[in-house]
Amino acid sequence: MRTIGLMSGTSLDGVDAAWVETDGEAIGRIGPTVTLPYDPGLRRDLRRLLDLAPTLAPDDPFLADCVRRLTDRHADAVARIRELAWESFREGADLIGFHGQTILHRPPPIRPGRNAATAAEALPREPGFTWQVGDAALLARLTNLPVAYDFRSADVAAGGQGAPLVPVVHAALAAALPKPLAVLNLGGVGNVTWIGEGGELIAFDTGPANGPLDDWARKSTGSDYDQDGRLALAGEPDAAVLGRLMAHPYLEAPPPKSLDRLDFSRALQEAGADRLSPQDGAATLATFCALCVAAAGRHFPAPPLQWLVGGGGRRNPAIMRALAGALEAPVRPVEVAGWNGDALEAQAFGVLAARVRRGLAITFPGTTGVAEPMTGGRVVEP
Repeated sequence: MRTIGLMSGTSLDGVDAAWVETDGEAIGRIGPTVTLPYDPGLRRDLRRLLDLAPTLAPDDPFLADCVRRLTDRHADAVARIRELAWESFREGADLIGFHGQTILHRPPPIRPGRNAATAAEALPREPGFTWQVGDAALLARLTNLPVAYDFRSADVAAGGQGAPLVPVVHAALAAALPKPLAVLNLGGVGNVTWIGEGGELIAFDTGPANGPLDDWARKSTGSDYDQDGRLALAGEPDAAVLGRLMAHPYLEAPPPKSLDRLDFSRALQEAGADRLSPQDGAATLATFCALCVAAAGRHFPAPPLQWLVGGGGRRNPAIMRALAGALEAPVRPVEVAGWNGDALEAQAFGVLAARVRRGLAITFPGTTGVAEPMTGGRVVEP
């Protein structure tokens, strides 16, 4: 299948789109990619949705307006990718993978003592809740293509964490790479995939990544993010604040586990980060991101030979320097493996769309803690 994967992540900066040829298992040609930024008004309103989501009614007019604008922007991304794919291959697309925008993620509670090896036996059957907004039917009509969507809810209803979803795609991309291998994605929240020598998968959210640093830069400087890590590189991490943050119980809890973008908001406030200078606060948050990743590594069955880093965080020199200091194995951007770190998650949802279409599993005991490999997602026709 020729698929177009779409991803709007927790950084709320725009929609990534990518063209991929795949049967859901093997990945063939990888085509053009594009990122379409959200206009400031839409980004501001999506950020407001995160705050409102716990009490938001599904028929709220503000939500409906945001969903329409969000879906329109995704349709723009599809149109652009189709143009680029035609220029590159003289080919179109068969299917869209539409993740939507997560505005609330409340997975089943993490229980002490659980781990990926015993998840099938130990996972409590307490369903959580996950909410991704976006109108798949409207997107199908606007693009005249079938749309695979709603990738997470079946897993969460079955007691899984609903995240991360991309590990099976990481494994396909990394088939020829030496293992054990860790693939780290640093968006608003960090997540990691550990791939064992025999192809075993363990994946979970590491902790806050770009999200708090973006918010800090916006509050401190008015910029949407810490460009080139300048703010963080000009400061010094505060050891006392880091000590309080690293005591958060999430970091010691074994996987499977996942986070909402705002889960650490209270901890950051109580740790005293707000009292730091703009530079020291940024340096502290960049270091905290790296220390969360190091804590995640303690849950691996064996240390990775290297860490491959994708997502916006790999472009922040302060975060990459902190990772290099906190981790024992080499830390490299995913580009060293020939991957596109900006488009990786969009490409993954193109592959996952094909898996949904074919009825293949998209979540697994080692990735979300679900009791057995599960299919998921739905497809709407134009």
